[in-house]
Order: sequence, then structure tokens, then C-alpha cells
Amino acid sequence: MKTIVLLVLALACVLYGLLVLSVGSGTAFFLVWFVIGAFLAGSAILLRLGIWERIPAAARIVIISFLGIGVGIFIIIEGMILSCFGTVSGKGTASGKAPEKDLDYLLILGAQVHESGPSVVLRMRLDTARDYLMDNESTICIVSGGQGYNEPFPEAEGMRAYLIRVGIPGERILMETESENTKENMIFSKNQIDPDNDRVGIVTNNFHMFRAMKLAAKAGYKHACALPAPSSPLFLPNNLLREFLGVLKDFAAGNI
Repeated sequence: MKTIVLLVLALACVLYGLLVLSVGSGTAFFLVWFVIGAFLAGSAILLRLGIWERIPAAARIVIISFLGIGVGIFIIIEGMILSCFGTVSGKGTASGKAPEKDLDYLLILGAQVHESGPSVVLRMRLDTARDYLMDNESTICIVSGGQGYNEPFPEAEGMRAYLIRVGIPGERILMETESENTKENMIFSKNQIDPDNDRVGIVTNNFHMFRAMKLAAKAGYKHACALPAPSSPLFLPNNLLREFLGVLKDFAAGNI
């Protein structure tokens, strides 16, 4: 029975990886699902052939302990990520409180752009920002994101063009076009504001908000608040797994 369950899970991981690949997100993260699938399939083979039972008991305890620690770390970090979940629809955030009105700035973090426009993930961020900017006409927004190797232009340029298209005047939009990751989003965009005094709303998808706010605090934003945008439920497992690894990476690098 355990073997069958592991093989079913392995197949599910491979199929999900193919689904993520089909979206064309511009990254190779879909390969992680293939690796997980291969690990599960390999575990099923070890059980089926009786190899696992032939491994010395001490070694099995060590392996299980490491797996248990890994699962524990995963649960803790995912709990932190989920604590910042929520969507902004003009009526409030996950906490039930309306976002603070008339912020000095919104900082919209970049994501994949295509020749045809922003990716789905980025469009959710921009639509969340648009709704806020429509209701708070004194707020200025900063669109932050450089040009990746697989992007036709800097993310900030595509973001600005989209916001203008949906009704936000160009004079309310500042651009930061050099950053390559969230840490740089925060550092480079800080040059356009007074981080000690300006009230800044950080706009990104809910699964990315925990790390974004930690990086904002590390970068010296004294009055930052979260405006989380929604995300696609279908691709949420992929985003949560990727974000887990992102938090680990930034923690190891001393960024958060």
C-alpha cells in the first residue's frame, strides 16, 4: 500500500511539474517537481525491493530524523508565509482592516513580463495597486524591476505601461529599472523616497508578502505596510514551495 501511495504521489508531482512548465513562467523551477517525483518513485522502489529494510537501523534513524527536521522547518516557514496572506479588494486586507489611506507611496514589486504585457502574477499585483491608487489620488507609485535575460524590456517599463492603460496618470508613476530580485527592489527603490518618514505600501502577491516585508524592514523602510495581491489557487503549491526556498536562501544570506 505504501508503495502505491508513493508512486501515485510521484506521478502527481511529475504531472504538476508539466502543468507549471506549460505556463511558460520563464524559470526552470518546474524541475523541482520532477526531482520530488523521482525521490518519491525511488523511495517506492526501495520499499518494494526490500532494500530499505536491509539498511542498518542506525542509518535509517538518521535518514528519518533528517527528513523529520526538514518537514518541521518547512511547516514553520510556510506558517510564516501564510500569516501574511490575504487579498486587497478595496474593502480590506486579510486582517480585516482597510489599508491605510493616502499612503505617500506604493512600491509594486516586479515579476515576469512578456511582449504582450505583464504575466498573470504581475497583473494581479498591478490591479491591486490600481484599485488603491484610484481611491487614493495623492499616492505616488514606484514600479520596480529590471530586465531578465528572457524578458523583452525592463519589468518596470511594462508595469508602467499597464498602469497607464488602466487609467493611472503617468506623472504618478516612478520607475526603478535595475533590480534583479526582491532585495534589490527594496534597496534601489529606496533611493526615490525618504524611508525614515514616508509611509510606503508594499504590493506583491500574498505568497510573497512575508519575505517582501522582512526585506523591506532590513532595507530600512520605517513605515512600510502590506498590500497583498491575490494569486492563482492552481499554482499556489508551486509558489509556496518556491517561496519556502526563497526564504531559506535569504535567511542563509543574512538578508532577513
